[in-house]
Amino acid sequence: MSRIQTARLMDGTGLARRVVEETAHRAAEITRRTGVRPCLATVLVGEDPASVTYVRMKRARCAKAGIESRQISLPATTTTAELTETLRSLSLDAGVHGILLQHPAGPHIDERAAFEAIAPEKDVDGVTISSFGAMSFGLPGFTSCTPGGIMRLLDEYDVELAGRHAVVVGRSAILGKPAGMLLLARDATVTYCHSRTRDLSAIVREADVVVAAVGRPRLINGEDIKPGAVVIDAGYNPGNVGDVDFDTARTRARLITPVPGGVGPMTIAVLLAQTVDAASRQLGTAGENTG
Repeated sequence: MSRIQTARLMDGTGLARRVVEETAHRAAEITRRTGVRPCLATVLVGEDPASVTYVRMKRARCAKAGIESRQISLPATTTTAELTETLRSLSLDAGVHGILLQHPAGPHIDERAAFEAIAPEKDVDGVTISSFGAMSFGLPGFTSCTPGGIMRLLDEYDVELAGRHAVVVGRSAILGKPAGMLLLARDATVTYCHSRTRDLSAIVREADVVVAAVGRPRLINGEDIKPGAVVIDAGYNPGNVGDVDFDTARTRARLITPVPGGVGPMTIAVLLAQTVDAASRQLGTAGENTG
């Protein structure tokens, strides 16, 4: 009786822990050299329970990484104009090195206008048009954190991307689109899919690498995964369910991210790492030997 082969799990929790440890070392060295702790300002509009939890988690991770965390909590009635003014003020504050607008900020908020109020040099969440453009052209800047975390995971597990067919399911401005651009920059052949893609299953079956980032539970049928493919599930839905039918996909893929414990921890780790990068540039320690 043949044994069913199961994919190797891509441990985002373990990798994120190492990234945060390295980030803490760099933050401590910056503080030793300049007397200033890297600072991340988080702006929260309203009291959405999930957003409050995420912000609390990020504050705890900041503490572990030696990063000062400044939280600005605004009422749910905050207007787009008031929010953008807050973000512009933080952009001008020399004591703040990175800015994170916790999203969604509410249906009444023009999030694109809010994101664009963040100075590019402090856009450590990689949400501005400037950051997307710099990333797309391979210029200095900050990547969107989740796609950046995905790339670090792929590197950690020595996934060869050049010449491979990568299918990205999802087209959000801060996840699907930048993920595809980062894969393209590594010489993968990229296909974008979305909610209106015809015969999604057929396209997924051809993928060497699948990035699921659409926010629909088990949208990707595990039986459609090409044997030996790499599956990155960036979805998170109620009940700890991803966008991929994990149990079936695991019997076909070579590598797969669990939900939770895969992409999620890497998102926060990249946010912290980019905050320290931003502080280093703003404080003039970039390029110095930090030991």
